[in-house]
Amino acid sequence: MSKAVEQGAPPARVGIRRGIYIIPSLFTIGNILCGFYALINALKGSQAQLMGETEQAASLFNQAAIALAVSWLLDNLDGRIARLTNTTSEFGVELDSIADFLSFGIAPAVLAYTWGYGATPGLEKISWAVSFFFLICGALRLARFNVVARTTSEAPGRADKRFFVGLPTPGAAGLVASVIHFFPIPFQALQPGQRYLFSSLLLVVMSLMALLMVSTIRYSKYIDVGARVRHPFVTLPLISLFVAGMWFYSRWMMLILAGTYVIHGPLVRLFGLLPRRSREDRPSAA
Repeated sequence: MSKAVEQGAPPARVGIRRGIYIIPSLFTIGNILCGFYALINALKGSQAQLMGETEQAASLFNQAAIALAVSWLLDNLDGRIARLTNTTSEFGVELDSIADFLSFGIAPAVLAYTWGYGATPGLEKISWAVSFFFLICGALRLARFNVVARTTSEAPGRADKRFFVGLPTPGAAGLVASVIHFFPIPFQALQPGQRYLFSSLLLVVMSLMALLMVSTIRYSKYIDVGARVRHPFVTLPLISLFVAGMWFYSRWMMLILAGTYVIHGPLVRLFGLLPRRSREDRPSAA
């Protein structure tokens, strides 16, 4: 009897193991759902604008921005859970890339167009081009990330795992979502002068983020920020402050966090070059 139980035990463990492999993919599917929800709300918000329902459009755009924020959270959780449970797979990597392209490529590009500069007279063509440029750079960024990840797995030590090369697509999408969450009223409801000014600024920001995504500027990984602070008397109060801030001041918190992350890469690169230049400018000792 004991032999029969022992012989039947491995299939049970295998079944549980297969179930564990599904868990990270469920988070990835949730990421896809949030990206699709944001995309649908962007289109519905554009329709509400055409019908003159500004408040309804602002609500739809705000819901789309929140959905992108949830996508960012799920994108971080699926990878972490896969590593903790040792259930990483090629299938999961490919599914995650598809989810990221939808949630952090297509959705923010369409959102910026429908909520912002798409309806600004005189900027129709450049608006379409900038959103497409953002989308293409996001696709290139994801493709390069997959290639670097495979190269690193085959030859460990060839890449610094503490940093991303180029602005990650979730970071770029996060800034778009935070700006819309901070000011959900569509540009079409503004005065002509304000509409043209804000649209021009948004076009510049989208173009710069697209260039940062395909650049070689290094960005710190989200999960590594503060990873060394493991003391519960330090970590728990910080988490409590973060949760309270997001609950009561989500507009400011999202904007500050996303904006700081996007600009910290170029600032670190700039400050890293300053000491080198100052040393080169010093006269050599005789």
